[in-house]
Amino acid sequence: MKNRLNCKKVSQLVITILAFASLSGVAFAKEKENSLDSLLAKLKQGEYQQSIDNKKRESEFVEQKSQQNRMLSTAINNRDQQAKISNQLETKFEENEQKVSVKDEALNKRLGSLKELFGVLQQVSGDASSKFKTSIISAEYTGREVFFDKLAKKMGSSSQLASIEEIEKVWYELAREMVESGKVKRFEKEVTLADGSKKIKSIIRVGTFNLVSDGEYLEWLNATGTIAELIRQPSSRFLDTINPLEEATSGVAEFALDPTGGSILGLLVQAPDNLERVEQGGTVGYVILALGFIAFLIAIERYISLFITEQKVTRQLKASQLELNNPLGRVLKVKEKYSQVATDTLELKLSEAILKEIPALTKRITFVKIISVVAPLLGLLGTVTGMITTFQAITLFGTGDPKLMAGGISTALVTTVLGLVVAIPTVMLFTWLNTRSKGIIHILQEQAAGIIAERAEQEA
Repeated sequence: MKNRLNCKKVSQLVITILAFASLSGVAFAKEKENSLDSLLAKLKQGEYQQSIDNKKRESEFVEQKSQQNRMLSTAINNRDQQAKISNQLETKFEENEQKVSVKDEALNKRLGSLKELFGVLQQVSGDASSKFKTSIISAEYTGREVFFDKLAKKMGSSSQLASIEEIEKVWYELAREMVESGKVKRFEKEVTLADGSKKIKSIIRVGTFNLVSDGEYLEWLNATGTIAELIRQPSSRFLDTINPLEEATSGVAEFALDPTGGSILGLLVQAPDNLERVEQGGTVGYVILALGFIAFLIAIERYISLFITEQKVTRQLKASQLELNNPLGRVLKVKEKYSQVATDTLELKLSEAILKEIPALTKRITFVKIISVVAPLLGLLGTVTGMITTFQAITLFGTGDPKLMAGGISTALVTTVLGLVVAIPTVMLFTWLNTRSKGIIHILQEQAAGIIAERAEQEA
């Protein structure tokens, strides 16, 4: 009974599953059929839209093509028109050239010999312009070169001629240049000072050579058309000639003239003075000068001391009474102190007294001699140091620029000169002082020998 019930349930279950499966298949088939229909509809709509876009692009392309054709035709018309104008201009140009050639020929015939005159006038104007730009006279008469520049350009043009006034002005300016070159003239003009400020000064112009004011040389800057003080002035022997020139109102006055118009003066200004030469010697040069100064002070002190001692010894030689403020008096005092001793003993005592006086007479003189020997050795040291610097510059930069080697060469030469400058006077000072000290010592020895001789005579 139970088996029948189970079979019935199973059969019912199977029937239910089959019914569900059949319903699901029908639903899936319907859904698939709907999706395909929608896909076909979309494809149909896309083809329609694409057809519309294609038609639109075709219409735009046709429109652009017609527009380009219009532009092309316009360009062709412009080209043809410009070609026509070009032909007309070429024809006109040829006609004008023929007319110009005819006019030039007629002008040349009418000018005749004046053409050579205008050529010479052009050359003279160019030469005068360059001359006046650098002339010191232009510091007083400005603007002359502008006129000659314009005239030279005008003469270079075949369509313009010089007027009578311009020709007259040319020879007038040339004549004035010659006349002013022989004058010493005073005028007032703005001067640029060394600190950059400007001041109106009374200037004296000496021909075409120099400008001076307030005891100083000036220079004419033709590039800017201004007068300026020299940053450095030449030595005093040249500057001393300016004051007599400024004070003179007539007659002849001595003046240091630069015939080159400033070139030699520029070289003199660049030349170093004595202090700058000493600075080129560097540390070794300063050491040499310091030793020379010390030797000079010692020589002065020794000279004063020996001079006073020599005067005292001279007075002692003439005096009958002994004084202990001089070496001779102290040596002669030994004779009174040891008047009863033997001659040999007295001789030894006198020698001892003289030996005591010698250090005071010769002290510090030897130091002067040492400096006279050391100074040239220091100069040689500076020479070697400068040459080392020079060779280092050659190694680094080559020999293309001599200015790179000038520093080392200057040190080498200046230190040698300084060593000799110190050594030569110190040798003379040492010899002089040594001679004077030995002269005093000789007097002491002479008096001592006289005392011994006198004692020996008494004993005999």
